[in-house]
Parts: sequence; C-alpha cells; structure tokens
Amino acid sequence: MYYINDKEYRCSVAVTLDIFNDRWKLAIIWHLLDGDKRFKDLHEIINEITQKTLTVKLKELEEKNIINREVYAEVPPKVVYSLTQAGKNLKSVLEEMHKWGIDYVQEFGKITPEDLCESNICK
Repeated sequence: MYYINDKEYRCSVAVTLDIFNDRWKLAIIWHLLDGDKRFKDLHEIINEITQKTLTVKLKELEEKNIINREVYAEVPPKVVYSLTQAGKNLKSVLEEMHKWGIDYVQEFGKITPEDLCESNICK
C-alpha cells in the first residue's frame, strides 16, 4: 500500500494518475521546464485555459509539492511559479510523452509544417 496526501493507494500508478488527472497540469509543468514563469506568461502560453482554471491547477500542483509559488513584495505584487525537484524529475517522462505523441501522429495521422509545435503543449 501507498499512503500520501491522506489517501491510500494499492498501486504507484494510481498515485500518479490521481495527481495528474487532467491535461492542464501536465501542460503547466511542460512549460515550467523552460524556466520560472509568472501567471500572465503561463496564461498566454496555454491560451485555451481560463484564468480560473489556471489558478485552481496551480494551487493543486503547489499543494502536491510539484511547483513553488513565490510572492515578491512589490507593487503591484509579483508572483513567480517554478518547479520543485519533484516537478523537475518529470522532465524525462514529459519528453518521452512528447516524442511518443509525434511518433503516434506520424504513424496514424498527419503533421503539417504550420501545425508543428502549434499546440498548447508544445515548446
């Protein structure tokens, strides 16, 4: 058994699926791999997400110790998001998912030059 965040799991994959239970969290982490970002920057990069949803997902990732939220005492307030070590450890996993996605589309679909890396999850 695995015990974390006041929950009990029978499988480590269940822990992972419980944390990354939607597309937005992985997109946020993917873009934070490039470096620290402010809320506005993340919202511009992941432009399909609403501000409310982005706020919720950032809070959830912070609660799970995947990202850091640093508030600077400035006017107006400056908030910067970065990855914790646990978040940085996802880099190889996300890079493999990125590669797998490209390979899958190449085998079963089509990639046009103008669409290459146009998606919100692409760098």
